[in-house]
Amino acid sequence: MKDFPFFKQADHKDCGPTCLKIIAKYYGKTIHIQDLRDHSETTREGSNLLFLSDAAENIGFRSLGIKTDTETLEEVQLPCILHWNKEHYVVLYKIKRNIYYISDPAFGLIEYNQEDFIKYWIGNNADKSTEEGIALLIEATPKFFQSEFNEEGKKGLGFGLLSQYVLQYKSFLVQLSVGLLASSLLQLIFPFLTQSIVDVGIQNQNIHFVYLILFAQLFLFAGRTGLELIRSWILLHLSTRINISLISDFFIKLMNLPISFFDVRMTGDIMQRINDHRRIEKILTTSSLNVLFSVINMFVMGAVLVYYNLQIFFVFFAGSLLYFGWITLFLKRREVLDYKRFAEVSQEQSKVMELINGMQEIKLHNAEKQKRWGWEYVQARLFRVSIKGLVLEQTQTTGSSVINELKNIFIIFLCAKLVIDGSITLGMMLAISSIVGSLNGPITQLIEFVRELQDAKISLARLSEIHEKEDEAEQEVHQTSDVPYNDDMAIKDVSYRYLGSDMPVLDTLSLTIPARKITAIVGVSGSGKTTLMKLLLKFYEPDKGEINIGNVGLKNISQKAWRANIGTVMQEGFIFSDTIANNIAIGVDKVDKERLVYASDVANIKEYISGLPLGYNTKIGAEGVGMSTGQKQRLLIARAVYKNPEILFFDEATSALDANNEKEIMRKLDVFFKDKTVVVIAHRLSTVMNADQIVVLDKGKIIEIGNHSTLVEEKGNYFKLVKNQLQLGN
Repeated sequence: MKDFPFFKQADHKDCGPTCLKIIAKYYGKTIHIQDLRDHSETTREGSNLLFLSDAAENIGFRSLGIKTDTETLEEVQLPCILHWNKEHYVVLYKIKRNIYYISDPAFGLIEYNQEDFIKYWIGNNADKSTEEGIALLIEATPKFFQSEFNEEGKKGLGFGLLSQYVLQYKSFLVQLSVGLLASSLLQLIFPFLTQSIVDVGIQNQNIHFVYLILFAQLFLFAGRTGLELIRSWILLHLSTRINISLISDFFIKLMNLPISFFDVRMTGDIMQRINDHRRIEKILTTSSLNVLFSVINMFVMGAVLVYYNLQIFFVFFAGSLLYFGWITLFLKRREVLDYKRFAEVSQEQSKVMELINGMQEIKLHNAEKQKRWGWEYVQARLFRVSIKGLVLEQTQTTGSSVINELKNIFIIFLCAKLVIDGSITLGMMLAISSIVGSLNGPITQLIEFVRELQDAKISLARLSEIHEKEDEAEQEVHQTSDVPYNDDMAIKDVSYRYLGSDMPVLDTLSLTIPARKITAIVGVSGSGKTTLMKLLLKFYEPDKGEINIGNVGLKNISQKAWRANIGTVMQEGFIFSDTIANNIAIGVDKVDKERLVYASDVANIKEYISGLPLGYNTKIGAEGVGMSTGQKQRLLIARAVYKNPEILFFDEATSALDANNEKEIMRKLDVFFKDKTVVVIAHRLSTVMNADQIVVLDKGKIIEIGNHSTLVEEKGNYFKLVKNQLQLGN
């Protein structure tokens, strides 16, 4: 079972699909991870066990979710999936003598004793084997073996494709190659100069010859240093340009992806992929060229060593192999400890952020001691992992030093013996010593390069997954750019549910939104209002039903054309770190000052902006002047007004405003809304009561529709919503 499969998860919440990939590989099938994500409906929260079970069934496994103890677990068919540490999934593939063998998508192949296994599987408080943990039992069926799976997906990134980023800078590469060759030749001369000083200068007592050789060494050293400076400078230019090109292309790809992609990706996962580019850039440039230089030096100096004495070369070669083997022996264990330490450091940083950001609540509830103890507990775990890492590193370092020194001592002994026997001169012995010393460094660099190459392959797999995603533009090949904004919007039998949920948010909903009129959508929280708006904004496609504008299906209108004709104010609109003018007139090259002033006046924020020293040129956002939630909402309204589109969508656009501000803004917006199609989501009566049509949603269905007067007279759900705000009627 040593060869049990392992795949590293690409994202923080990708463990569930990766576990299925591992088990599928165990049974002889390679399935593309994106297919497994789609089957298991992975969201930014991860995959729940129900959808993971459904995914297993979809690819031909028989699955059963159970809650069981360790004793029963020994009797079930392995491998199976375990819910791990209450937030993760792993594959258990063998149990032997109370040792549990785990394929962990985050760490690798790990062994746990029963105590540690119970702690991670059942919980920190578990001290009895009778307590139960959650497992998903998996069994292959004939359907699985008969099925054909997509193994590779679309063609993503590969080192061959990435090398094009390097090959476009051929002049830099030629200069670096010449520099590498020149440095190697200079390196080649030094052992012979060392030999000449002893065998010619000292033996013949010729001080002038010694001076000559020393000046030559000084000259060669200056030349080598100069070449190294030039090489570093060229390498800096090359790596910077490649890094910018890689990340720029990544951003181009990212901005071409549909908005739904970002709903299932955590910000940290996307940031990790940016760091992945830097890792790949390093392996393409600095690491590759350094290891190339090391390899050339090894061949050159190895050839010189063979020239001096073949026996010494074989001793050096055998010692180096032993040194290399000893170092690689610890690579896997160090990788596992590095992952564990990374997890503990992340948790420790989270605890620190929690202490700093939550200080107000901590003090108000006298929770200083408990929160500090929580941090100390994580610190203790981090300390234990650090101790294990230190012991491992000391063992590796001590062993490698002993091997290295024994090799060097044995070579010196051989050289001394050969000098006594007259086979080589004393100068040759010193030259051999310098060669051996210069060859020790490249071996360490080669080992480090192997580790970096493994990390780069993982990074490349993560990036390929992004580049394999279909762009919005690819989905719009046969779509029109003509938007019939003068026609009504018709929603017909639309249903929609989010990934990871088995309950529909919208259930066979039908509605007509009249053109050039105001439609307000109201309802309790969670009734589906915002989801309906996101469908109208083309964030998602309905699972069932269709949305039409006139005779044109919304899905047949291109995203760019649709966005050009609509204006939106979302609940969580974003304020950029830029000037007020650029935040309002977003996406334009030149700001129209008249429209800017008009938009800020409609949003009732003109007076506030005028009071700032720099006015519309004031920088706001994370790196500028702070704004209240109400001021941000008014700025977002100004942004939509500045765009002056034919269709407007407002989602709780005035929820953070005081009554006076809201009343003034709504009065101005009523004028601005004239002859425009407007859809408003709101809870406040003042925002919706003047709408031409009011739609009441509940649990994804329309339960009432009409205007304010008729709905109040009916005394239904809308009346209750109004009554809760203004205490209307008895």
